Amino acid sequence: MKIGTSTQVYALIGDPVEHSLSPLIHNLAFQSLKLNCVYLTFHVRIHELDKAIKGIKALGVSGFNVTVPHKVAILSFMDEIRPSASVIGAINTVVNDDGKLVGYNTDGQGALAALLNEGANPKGKRVVLLGAGGAARAIAFTLTPIVDKLIILNRTGSKASILAKQLEKRFRKEVEGKILSSKKLSDELDDTDILINSTSVGMYPNVDESLVDRKMIRSDMTVFDIVYNPLETKLIKEAKASGAKTVGGAKMLVYQGALSFEIWTGKKPPIEKMLKVVIEKLKEA
Repeated sequence: MKIGTSTQVYALIGDPVEHSLSPLIHNLAFQSLKLNCVYLTFHVRIHELDKAIKGIKALGVSGFNVTVPHKVAILSFMDEIRPSASVIGAINTVVNDDGKLVGYNTDGQGALAALLNEGANPKGKRVVLLGAGGAARAIAFTLTPIVDKLIILNRTGSKASILAKQLEKRFRKEVEGKILSSKKLSDELDDTDILINSTSVGMYPNVDESLVDRKMIRSDMTVFDIVYNPLETKLIKEAKASGAKTVGGAKMLVYQGALSFEIWTGKKPPIEKMLKVVIEKLKEA
């Protein structure tokens, strides 16, 4: 593909973005489908978000992904918010429709697809979710209608409690939101089916960090870490060593990215190729 005046530009905005593999998977998909498009990353600090959005509109960027810390703050800049993002209260995908910005969220469905792909269907299961940020919100709103019980644990307990109350109001279903402590986590994991880490703990370069003591992990549970860099976080390594089923963040990255791609282009991307290139890249790292 030759980049020229007719090339459509897509992007990722966030802080940081240097570690992101989104350009790798999206540019691969564009090339595989012979689309005249390119995907870039833009490092946007929180105090520069308003300027960045004005720039995106002015430059005619066709669409963009949103990562931390902007997934909630970006809501106020949208001209239209689709139900998938409005209910969640966070956005990770934006379409620029001739200057009209439309916000979506594919994180929750991407996480669900990753679980299902590994044979870890959360339907009717007891799930502990670590974190209460943008990604956690998307996962919680996606899983609450189908799980038996959701417990949200967050280091700032008030955020977990607020999210739990929002979920209860929306789905008329009991959801627990508490402060994250070692004792509370240990107690909850005694009979939990699926543990999901939706925080950034364990992300490169802090690869020796984990919120979960290895002794808390049972062989009959599923451990899902949405962190994808490194390919195997400390949590995933210890879960494997304990005999638990594991789901790595690379699959969520690819599945949520594939949904964004389809929203932008109306075409299905080559998911297996995208996953393969991500895994190869992370193994190199």
